[in-house]
Amino acid sequence: MELRQLEYFVAVAEEENFTRAAERVHISQSGVSAQIRQLENDLGTSLFDRTGRSVRLTTAGVAALRHARSALAAADAVRQAVDEVNGLIRGRLVVGMVTACTVTPLFDALSAFHHRHPGVEIMLLEDTSDRLLERLRAGRADMVLVSTAGSTPPGLESYEIIREPLVAAMAVDHPLCDKPELTLEDLARHPVVSLPAGSGVRRVFDEACAAAGIDVEIAFQAGAPTAIADLAIRGLGVAILSESLAAQHRPRLTTRRIKDVHTEPVLSLTWSPSENPALRHLIHHCHQSFNPPTPPQHP
Repeated sequence: MELRQLEYFVAVAEEENFTRAAERVHISQSGVSAQIRQLENDLGTSLFDRTGRSVRLTTAGVAALRHARSALAAADAVRQAVDEVNGLIRGRLVVGMVTACTVTPLFDALSAFHHRHPGVEIMLLEDTSDRLLERLRAGRADMVLVSTAGSTPPGLESYEIIREPLVAAMAVDHPLCDKPELTLEDLARHPVVSLPAGSGVRRVFDEACAAAGIDVEIAFQAGAPTAIADLAIRGLGVAILSESLAAQHRPRLTTRRIKDVHTEPVLSLTWSPSENPALRHLIHHCHQSFNPPTPPQHP
């Protein structure tokens, strides 16, 4: 019995399909099948029922699965312990970021981490904040850069990057420019341009409207803040953006505070509590990147 046979056994059990399991472990289907047959010969029993359209565990297979997972986890723990002693880290990290949110310090942290730990594969993906948090809780992401409404979701750890108010941003000739500040009732009289549901900015806005009992028409929505700003510049609606994002488009956009929106969207790095050494080191690099040391002051 070999560890690779246990790895293939667990893959087939979880995928319920030899083809998908082979893709997962990066060898041919015939190779997986041969190793599973050898494992069954060593154990003297069948682990899978192959008579149906999908592969199902036999009673013996169900009994073996928990122990196979434990054996693989123990082998991985041994490897990690030795690697840490030798200053080596291996593995794979999935890092998510909210769509179209370019945060240079995160890229700097990923670059520094990659050069320090080249044995760790990094996968970067984009999605809405809500879906990234779902991936994180399901164990399909290790760390995510997300925008949330006011606070970190329970059960997770985070590093806050920026917290700032929402503003209404509009073309310079928009009639709302005459007001020094706006209310949700003011916005309800005009088309609004917004990020899609699932973003922190949109959640803050929707919750404020619901609390005030005000129905605001979302005329256009787009995943990128720059697209939201461009639509507002062209007079297609009032953009709902965070203060710093709207400021990037002055003087073509005029911004106004929305006085009855009291919660602020928060952009933060978020992760689940974990003993993964690769994740711990990446978090360390992120802290360094977002908080670079202050250079010494010379007289």
